[in-house]
Amino acid sequence: MKVPGEVIGHLRERDNFFIASHFNPEGDALGSSIALGMALKARGKNVTVFNKDSVPESYEFLPGNDVITDSVPDSIENLLLLDCNSLDRAGLEKSEVKHAVVIDHHKTSNSFGDVQWVIPDAPATGLMIFYLIKELGVDISKDIASNLYTAIGIDTGIFRYPNTTSECLVVASELVIMGADPGLIAERLFNNYSKNRFMLLKEMLSGIEMVDGIAVTVVLDEMYRTTGTVSADTENFVNYPLLMDEVKVSMLLRQIGQKSWKVSLRSKGTIDISAVAAMFDGGGHRNAAGCSISGKLKDAKADLLKAVQDVIKQ
Repeated sequence: MKVPGEVIGHLRERDNFFIASHFNPEGDALGSSIALGMALKARGKNVTVFNKDSVPESYEFLPGNDVITDSVPDSIENLLLLDCNSLDRAGLEKSEVKHAVVIDHHKTSNSFGDVQWVIPDAPATGLMIFYLIKELGVDISKDIASNLYTAIGIDTGIFRYPNTTSECLVVASELVIMGADPGLIAERLFNNYSKNRFMLLKEMLSGIEMVDGIAVTVVLDEMYRTTGTVSADTENFVNYPLLMDEVKVSMLLRQIGQKSWKVSLRSKGTIDISAVAAMFDGGGHRNAAGCSISGKLKDAKADLLKAVQDVIKQ
């Protein structure tokens, strides 16, 4: 993977970097941000690593996660926006940005950024950051390797998803040589449910609906209250229905308002679920995407089901 010269030049020539990623962060956003922050600091740069939301408990094992701040600045001199491509996705829409570099691997994009490095076919932003750090001439420490392995691992389902490539397996092998512990990282990512989180999963799965190979699940505000959980606890929940052989698409609606829903979509094979997300001003990848939708739950589910069924027929 070739890193554009203008990206390298920007990072070598400038200083006072503000690294940001999307809110509700997962392993790719967090691991990429922390790793790049460590690398730039190793080159003597002033760096702030930001996320609007706090680090989920399941990612507190990441080395250096404690450097992340949630303080939104009025002005940013040099923004490095990772794993997303718009200020509002990072919660920075009210900040004045002088210069911006966007590094992302999502299919949807916009015109934001003085420099854009977007590779929709890349399995993870963490893979791009790996090559960027090497181009910067920074030795990858054990801590950097652990963050990058987590970033690549979470977006490939620990190398089980269709986006797993020989390239990311080779890079993962290099990261293990550099100190990343695959067993420990997998344990912390997937065997870390609290009893409350597990009960939330149980409650969600108890209400699953099946329609023509489409699994529909819902998490309501009331379910958070009764189980003592928060929205961050639903990470990876949308993938569970895909364990069933007959499920082609999994759809999870999480309540974020009285009549507002955050939608996570997953699919198998060649079903391009990003096309469904795009219909509702969302985006993502072929097999993993998301969007938001408003309306009564019954109507929201009906609209999404119709869109998914249309895409499956194509």
